[in-house]
Amino acid sequence: MLLPMQRQYRFVSADHLFMRAAREYAFMHSTVSTQPTGAVVVKGGVIIGVGANQSRLKNKILLFLHKMFCIRKLLHIKTGTRYWLCPGCADYHDHAEARASRDAARIQDAQDSTLYLWGHWWCCEPCWETMRAAGIRNVYLMEGSEKVFNTKR
Repeated sequence: MLLPMQRQYRFVSADHLFMRAAREYAFMHSTVSTQPTGAVVVKGGVIIGVGANQSRLKNKILLFLHKMFCIRKLLHIKTGTRYWLCPGCADYHDHAEARASRDAARIQDAQDSTLYLWGHWWCCEPCWETMRAAGIRNVYLMEGSEKVFNTKR
């Protein structure tokens, strides 16, 4: 997978303090049951922003149906692409890393901060841009995330 210029992933274990925080936030706040994802932004050892991926659907019955019959999943659409096909999939504006970046930037100066992402194995280009704009310098994924979270559609 190509990364934007000057960007790279770093990795930490699943039991790392901030990776555990991102995981917990995903399970508590994500509305995307097919792949809950959470992110925390850290600066100076303190969490300054949080985010979980959110579906555009708010009705619990529709969310349940989405889990069973996601159009993108049924059509084997590559992850990270063609969100507009399915109203239940999180648009990039509602990805965990974009939400956490905006949350951190809204609360305080996020310049030179770090983002920990649980539940995914990469970040899409719009999320990289949102993180860059917020001042996030490093992105950490969970070790082995490309195997754990890279499900076949």
